[in-house]
Amino acid sequence: MNFKFSSAAFTLCAALLVPSVHAAVTPLELVKPIADYKVYVISEVDQLVAGTHKFTDAIKRGDLAQAKALYAPTRVHYESIEPIAELFSDLDASIDSRADDHEKREKDPGFTGFHRIEYALYTENTTKGLDDLADRLMKDVLDLQSKVKGLVFPPSKVVGGAAGLMEEVAATKVSGEEDRYSHTDLYDFQGNVDGSQKIVKLLAPLIKREKPAFLEKVNSNFATVDKILAKYRKPDGSFETYDKLTESDKKALVGPVQLLAEDLSQLRGILGLK
Repeated sequence: MNFKFSSAAFTLCAALLVPSVHAAVTPLELVKPIADYKVYVISEVDQLVAGTHKFTDAIKRGDLAQAKALYAPTRVHYESIEPIAELFSDLDASIDSRADDHEKREKDPGFTGFHRIEYALYTENTTKGLDDLADRLMKDVLDLQSKVKGLVFPPSKVVGGAAGLMEEVAATKVSGEEDRYSHTDLYDFQGNVDGSQKIVKLLAPLIKREKPAFLEKVNSNFATVDKILAKYRKPDGSFETYDKLTESDKKALVGPVQLLAEDLSQLRGILGLK
């Protein structure tokens, strides 16, 4: 028996046999989440500016206790937007460098910003001699605010930032080297997690369309990390100092953070970004 297929029938059969391929994420689809992320970053920088005003004012009036109380809650806003702050390398170095980055370490005149002030407040236990450093920090933060508002955010940098924030925690911050004088590292961790999570949340509809199981896994791991960090919150909302965590505590934290970093490193590929 001979069968004859019409061209329409043949096309239908071919379509059923070949797996369907949905369209990749287009640049146009990224416009809104990137614009929304810029709104988030501007808000965080505005809070950083407001906090730095109070922080530096406390330093200049010699209020050591208040300066210490404001150090970590102010800096957390910088930590949440590091992928963007790092685009301005000179400002980032001035605001957030560590003693290791300078030849004479803590005594190097080029060592400025939050960590140089942290050293004075927590190791030298004084606000004396910090007026110029406080003024420089305030100027730098205001400069950052101005530059961020005029910046066109690169989609690849934003999407890659979700993994970058987690990689930084897992690779270096878990050792306690970031806030080595104040041991306020858990604020930094929370800032990094919040910043990474915000990127994923804004991109969630696109991620869900491309890889729903991936989004579910990542959200579950974020919830795990948030739950671990919440264990170290005090009733007043502040964090326990990092030096009070045991090695077991630190390992319990770094595992989920590393897993997040590894998973989020795939995000640019999932969304078709290089």
